[in-house]
Amino acid sequence: MVQTGEQLTSTASERYLLIYMLAVLVIITTLVVVFFIVFQKRKNKLLLDRIKQQQAFEAEITQAQTETQEQTLKNIGWELHDNIGQLLSFASMQLSILKMQVTDDVKDKFKDTSDALRESLAEVRALSKTLNNEVVLNMGFEKSITNELNRLKKMKFNSAELKTIGERVEFQDRKHEIIIFRILQEFLSNSVKYSEAKNIEVVLDYQPHNLMITVKDDGKGFNINDIEKGSGLINMKSRASLINAHFELISQPNEGVKLILNYPL
Repeated sequence: MVQTGEQLTSTASERYLLIYMLAVLVIITTLVVVFFIVFQKRKNKLLLDRIKQQQAFEAEITQAQTETQEQTLKNIGWELHDNIGQLLSFASMQLSILKMQVTDDVKDKFKDTSDALRESLAEVRALSKTLNNEVVLNMGFEKSITNELNRLKKMKFNSAELKTIGERVEFQDRKHEIIIFRILQEFLSNSVKYSEAKNIEVVLDYQPHNLMITVKDDGKGFNINDIEKGSGLINMKSRASLINAHFELISQPNEGVKLILNYPL
């Protein structure tokens, strides 16, 4: 009987010891898991903060580059308007004076030169306006696009049209008008230089929460992978990223080029 009591006491002690050890093991395991979760959260937060800092830094660089480019374009616009424009005006005036001093049969020979000077002067003045962001803002977003299309139509295209869908919505930040206009200007400039297109179209689709802009030409197109690192595409993408707009360029050889820009209003 005494042995049986001692055995029962020993068995109970071993059971309590086992329970105690299990409890300690559960507590240690729980602490390790909690520590791991806290460590992982802190690690993720640090990584997220680092990513945000990098994105903010890149955005600041892009903003600084954009402001520098805008100032450069403005200076070029002033130079074209004030200096080149004045020189062309002076040349046109001198040619008109010279025409009055020659015989009638010689005057006809001045016609092509006079016309070329007038067209050059008009082109310089129109270009100077599109390069100056203050003029673009004063003129308005859609009017500036129309003027740019009209200018390019005289230079190259059979048709260059702007279509507007929906009710026009004012930009909350008017600087974004300039950025979008520069993206379109870059696309149009590339169409003039490389596309061999005859027609180009810009569509502004004002939707409830965003502005969907589509620009397309009917040129020779290209393999999109061949220009991934081109400076023009990088400029357009970086500008779009600066205003949180989704940028997409679509093209295939012999199928023209299409730009889709989705800007949140």
